Amino acid sequence: DCRVVRDPQTLKSKGYGFVSFVKKAEAESAIAAMNGQWLGSRSIRTNWATRKPPAPKNEVNTKPLTFDEVYNQSSPTNCTVYCGGLTNGLTEELMQKTFSPFGNIQEIRVFKDKGYAFVRFSTKESATHAIVAVHNTDINGQTVKCSWGKESGDPNNAQAAGQVSEQVNVPTALLLFL
Repeated sequence: DCRVVRDPQTLKSKGYGFVSFVKKAEAESAIAAMNGQWLGSRSIRTNWATRKPPAPKNEVNTKPLTFDEVYNQSSPTNCTVYCGGLTNGLTEELMQKTFSPFGNIQEIRVFKDKGYAFVRFSTKESATHAIVAVHNTDINGQTVKCSWGKESGDPNNAQAAGQVSEQVNVPTALLLFL
């Protein structure tokens, strides 16, 4: 898989993209071989893709999420909520207690060492209500972030979408077009 990141308004490239490889060795080889190469009129930099650092906790302009806004961010069949930011006390029981008021939970997958969990609901509406209500709230003294879990292609979550992913771990290389 590969994708160029674009400005949503102008659709102009933001100057970077991501390329996913099936095998880690292939990604390592691409990073080594492509770093410094010319793409058109630009020299590119390559490296492993990493997640953005979390936003500052006292963000000034954090407007509340709306049901419609969240609902429209994912496909009609996605019922999986990602809940992250719980470095202490993350358990399946805590996720059950936090998310059960929003609807029927089908599955909870906790990744304690990573500080996040996936909660799969029986309906997209339940999942949407959960994201809207729980995002940026305090659980066990920690501000949590909630968003949509991936439906397919996510090795931790492929079963949740009723699909089996053949790719167990997909290394992703970051390409910078500078």
